[in-house]
Amino acid sequence: MPRQRTERLDRARVADTALRLLNDVGLDGLTLRAIAKELDVKAPALYWHFKDKQALLDEMATEMLRRMTAEAAVGPAAADWPEHLARAMRLLRAHLLRYRDGAKVYSGTHFTDLSYAPPMEAHLRVLADAGFTPAGAARAWLTAYSYTIGHVIEEQATGEGPDLAARAERLADHPLAAAAGEELFRAHDRGFETGLDAVLTGIAHTMAPR
Repeated sequence: MPRQRTERLDRARVADTALRLLNDVGLDGLTLRAIAKELDVKAPALYWHFKDKQALLDEMATEMLRRMTAEAAVGPAAADWPEHLARAMRLLRAHLLRYRDGAKVYSGTHFTDLSYAPPMEAHLRVLADAGFTPAGAARAWLTAYSYTIGHVIEEQATGEGPDLAARAERLADHPLAAAAGEELFRAHDRGFETGLDAVLTGIAHTMAPR
């Protein structure tokens, strides 16, 4: 009886499997050995495609960007640069939250191809058309991007956070710190929007053309 053909092992399949496994085990538990087991291959087989875990993380981040870019292409164009940046950052946050430790995977990695270039060009073009210099457009984008990445890293790290009533009791002698619990550990959506508005307002006041 002929052997059943197995699906070809390539970079795309490994990265897709790693992203699915990430939701089960988190970044710390995501090892090449665990991915190989999921793929039903020996761990050395993965080294034909990725020299180490960092190389795999780079490909995972690139695949996350490809998926995000495909979704962004469906929506209508924003009316102005603040709205454009706000939509882009909301989409970035939403995609990072789809993966356990998604922001940690995405942050600090190096994209493995030029799929990042068209969306970056488009984002910077919106700012340039609004009168930003090339350097100013880059700085405005990076400022909003860095805020979003940092927010999601903290959001995913804290999760539901501690028992707020117990926390408030422990901090009874520090009423302001005690009252901060709701904002720090629960109000993620509202907090992100409030912070994003502050970032965009700051960009408008300090970087935007007059």
